[in-house]
Amino acid sequence: MTSFERYDDYIQTRLNDSLDELSRLCAQPSISAQKEGLQQTAQLVAEMLAQRGFATQIFPTAGAPVVFAERSGRNRQKTLLFYNHYDVQPPEPLELWDSPPFEPTLRDGRLYARGVSDDKGHIVSRLFALDALLAVDGELPCNVKFIIEGEEEIGSVNLPAFVREHKDLLAADACIWEFGGVNHQEIPMQYAGLRGICYVELSVQTAAVDAHSGLGGSIFPNAAWRLTWALSTLKDSDERIRIPGFYDNVVPPSERDLAYLEQLPDPAEEYRQHYGVERFVRGLRGGLELKKAEIFEPTCTICGLTAGYQGPGSKTVLPARASAKVDFRLVPNQTPEEVLEKLRTHLDAEGFSDVQITFLGGGPPARTDPQDPFIQLVVNSARQVYGTPMQIVPMSGGSGPNYPFVHDLGLPVATAGLGYPGTQAHAPNENMRVDLYEKHARHMVRVLKTFAT
Repeated sequence: MTSFERYDDYIQTRLNDSLDELSRLCAQPSISAQKEGLQQTAQLVAEMLAQRGFATQIFPTAGAPVVFAERSGRNRQKTLLFYNHYDVQPPEPLELWDSPPFEPTLRDGRLYARGVSDDKGHIVSRLFALDALLAVDGELPCNVKFIIEGEEEIGSVNLPAFVREHKDLLAADACIWEFGGVNHQEIPMQYAGLRGICYVELSVQTAAVDAHSGLGGSIFPNAAWRLTWALSTLKDSDERIRIPGFYDNVVPPSERDLAYLEQLPDPAEEYRQHYGVERFVRGLRGGLELKKAEIFEPTCTICGLTAGYQGPGSKTVLPARASAKVDFRLVPNQTPEEVLEKLRTHLDAEGFSDVQITFLGGGPPARTDPQDPFIQLVVNSARQVYGTPMQIVPMSGGSGPNYPFVHDLGLPVATAGLGYPGTQAHAPNENMRVDLYEKHARHMVRVLKTFAT
């Protein structure tokens, strides 16, 4: 056997043991939005790392604790940092799950559980890769560090400050990010950056209590209408965001960015079938323009609206309070601070100074040059496992706390993982394909071995 065949053989023969470990982790609820099980899960993750010879520390924050671990390897001059998170999304609506969300269940080659893909499967699959390296070589090929937080699903509120305060502890040469996976064509994808996000709640109160709509309908201000009118000022029907200066700092995609996009498959038909959308905004049909808009344009999205009565039947009520959750996805070089300031100025100028803005979290966008040697190492080392190198996407439409890793720690950040289009992350019946779990572990073995040399 070659050395890689020995690692692969270990992974294949110990697969069920690793899945059992993953199931134990997934059975432990860790819902950051509801502050459930975070301390217990941090302790469990730290124990899993300690069992593999890592020196571990659990750092308290103003929210969920952060787990840090490190172990030296053969090449003491090279250090690879893994970023992951142990918190998960709330499992509701529970009635839509085919099996209980915190009772991991294996069906048809897939393991079902809340957090099994996002992000506990990634944690344990990477530990599985380290197990293979330790079993075959007796040591890791280089220094390895983990930072595993518990607030990613609520915006990583305390992580940027933690990273800045512990730059020496987190010092490394490169970073593997928490997610990744294959597309519909089974090609592994490399996302070389993440959009930023500014998530807010807009709220307005027009009375102390709800009123009978027959009493107040023609004489009392209606909070629901007040908020609706305010929201209508944020965006035109042509999808253009109306906040003055909102686009001032936007950096358009480069020619190289567009070249990467040109190489990607057209997702239009896939989106139509999967999401049931009949059309795209602004008359977009597909191709390069759709791909460019998807990741290189900032957004203003109403994520939820709350006002008055929404139960079955009728209730004639005039709402005293109304609120909306709104997220702005940001592209280089926008920042949440800039958006918050411009949003406040805009609402005031439009006559809505009574609309309150509550910042719920966010962070700026960050990117790594796709030609960075570490990105290319991760891309090309996938060939042995997937039969093809990773396909590069210059930036993801999603967001995450990669900015302090790129700009404060100065690290190239690469993505790799076990996701696939049907993983149902954040939805009922979240699942992970076992074959991709195994492939991710094998890929991480190759990344570590190649990186060390």
